[in-house]
Amino acid sequence: MKFSRSSGILLHPTSLPGNYGIGTLGEEAQGFVNFLEKAGQKLWQLLPFGYTGYGNSPYQCFSTFAGNPLLISLEKLVQQELLGKDDLKNFDSKSIKPDKVDYEKAKDFKYPLLFKAFKKFITSEQKDFEIFCTENSHWLDDFALYLSLKDEFLLKPWNRWPRLVRIREKNTIENYKNKLSEKIYYHKFIQYIFFSQWKELKEYTNKKGIKIIGDIPLYVAYDSVDAWMHPEIFLFNKNGLPIRVAGVPPDYFSKTGQLWGNPVFNWEYLEQSGFAWWIDRIKSNLKLFDIIRIDHFRGFVAYWSVPSGNKTAEKGEWVDAPGKKLFETLQKELGEFPVIAEDLGIITQDVEELRNSLGFPGMKILQFAFDSEEEINYLPYTYNENCVVYTGTHDNNTTIGWYKNISDTDRKFVKSYCGNLNEGIAKTLIRLAWASVADIAITQLQDVMELDEEARMNLPGTQQGNWLWKYKKSDLTEIHAKWLAKLTKTYHR
Repeated sequence: MKFSRSSGILLHPTSLPGNYGIGTLGEEAQGFVNFLEKAGQKLWQLLPFGYTGYGNSPYQCFSTFAGNPLLISLEKLVQQELLGKDDLKNFDSKSIKPDKVDYEKAKDFKYPLLFKAFKKFITSEQKDFEIFCTENSHWLDDFALYLSLKDEFLLKPWNRWPRLVRIREKNTIENYKNKLSEKIYYHKFIQYIFFSQWKELKEYTNKKGIKIIGDIPLYVAYDSVDAWMHPEIFLFNKNGLPIRVAGVPPDYFSKTGQLWGNPVFNWEYLEQSGFAWWIDRIKSNLKLFDIIRIDHFRGFVAYWSVPSGNKTAEKGEWVDAPGKKLFETLQKELGEFPVIAEDLGIITQDVEELRNSLGFPGMKILQFAFDSEEEINYLPYTYNENCVVYTGTHDNNTTIGWYKNISDTDRKFVKSYCGNLNEGIAKTLIRLAWASVADIAITQLQDVMELDEEARMNLPGTQQGNWLWKYKKSDLTEIHAKWLAKLTKTYHR
């Protein structure tokens, strides 16, 4: 699918300036959409907004379908009269940093109020809720049960639950459904509220002429309802434990590779089943987003498979995957759909051939373009139109942080290629992206705001200190919008 020449900003909703330790889908999200409109932008790219588990990574969620309850706007629940204004007064805002997400304080404050709203909700008219539950029953019933069981078993992963629950013995599961009926109802309510707020925000965004780019991780978390309910689609042993796990070999980000730990797919079974699970997954995401970015696209051709129990990803091997058959099946079932292929890392000719045969644009990262130690050339003169250029992604440093840390040789090359840096390095790279022939240009909001490395979103291969950055409302100004709008008009985006 051919994309029109356009540009946008990468910002995850957690990074919005929320009042209770985290950004939400409420007023602050609409405020950001208003900024995009003033800045002349046509795209808003998100990270996955699933229900996160340990480490709060949006790439490690309890479900491929469910939304993160921490993104629910409490103010909107007040508007619905499910909460009172007084309920929002007891948050200790002085104990948090305004430019950092505080997941624990957000959970401690929001979860009791979400349950209070649920108690009020169950006494009200529920026709829309019942419709939502019916339309989403293919994933919602299992997910609500899964989270209720996690609560019951002290948040342990499913492989540490009692055996009859772990293997989903029919009578045992029915007994728990009866026992946990209120909790199951509650978790369905949470998803109903989340997706109601998301629908409202998406409609608001689209009315402004802005499209939303969603993000689909290739893999799912082991501690997820997907792995519990569909063990046949993963390489598990008879006890439900992964035989092999996912990652990537040593690369730019890590000398020992990245050991993600996600279970790898049983592609033979998936192919025999007509890729039904993947069809359901893509179809669901196409309802939520205007464009989808598929993370780790190269894993559809061959994926790095590491024996379970290894401490690093060094001793893995490349294993072929039936990506061509998968996408042929998807397109036969769903027709042509808008995809951005994340084709970073070790990209071989067969990966390029699959991407090109499907017409999917790949990604170009300007921060990589000036690395003298890397063979891959991301300099703009090498681009064709069918690509997406980024100053950097959530896995990169901010542009200012990156520039401070590169070698003198690479810094000289930047100056030689870009000419004078009078605007500063962040604006220079944004201009370079916007001026390129790439159909789509994206920058992190951190680069628009010219923030240093303390605003970095994620450092791949590390477990702590990630997914924390959020901006203060007062720091994003009309000056930023006017500069970006002028740039966008200049380069006809």
